[in-house]
Amino acid sequence: MWKQEEAVVGEEDRERDRERERERERWMEDRRSSSKGTQSLPPEVAFVGKDVEFKGVITYSGTVRIDGSLDGEIHTDGGLLVGPEAVLKAKVTAGTVVCHGNITGDIVATNQIVLCAPAVVQGSLTAPVLSMEEGVVFNGTLEMKAQAKAEGLREVGPYVGTASNRPQIRLAA
Repeated sequence: MWKQEEAVVGEEDRERDRERERERERWMEDRRSSSKGTQSLPPEVAFVGKDVEFKGVITYSGTVRIDGSLDGEIHTDGGLLVGPEAVLKAKVTAGTVVCHGNITGDIVATNQIVLCAPAVVQGSLTAPVLSMEEGVVFNGTLEMKAQAKAEGLREVGPYVGTASNRPQIRLAA
């Protein structure tokens, strides 16, 4: 026999799913329109919803958006998008990191880190490019390393002083 309570619960689940999809589409549209002048991220390959809790190590290629909570590590050469309700306690190594949520841990990005309000980040950041909006809370250290092409210029070693006591460095074109 049909029960009205079951129909109401099913409808609430469908409405919550529709709202999540609308939120995801709005967020993606905002990201596309605000990425003018900044490096754009490739399309997402995965989406971790806000009701998901994950513990462990995630390794992937491409771009992943996380809206849930994660405790562990993330390793990628692609992009990481952290939604406004996401809570990460993680060591992050990525190509590009765009954060709107909460990250506690070290972040190393080979391309750039973008912190958008209302992000809260606690830990050390290492990237060649950092962008931070007004309203972001950042407690930690920042190390800006040159991108891979210019990396050879920085590896001079402990030779400090005049040009005569430094080894000659030749860079390939």
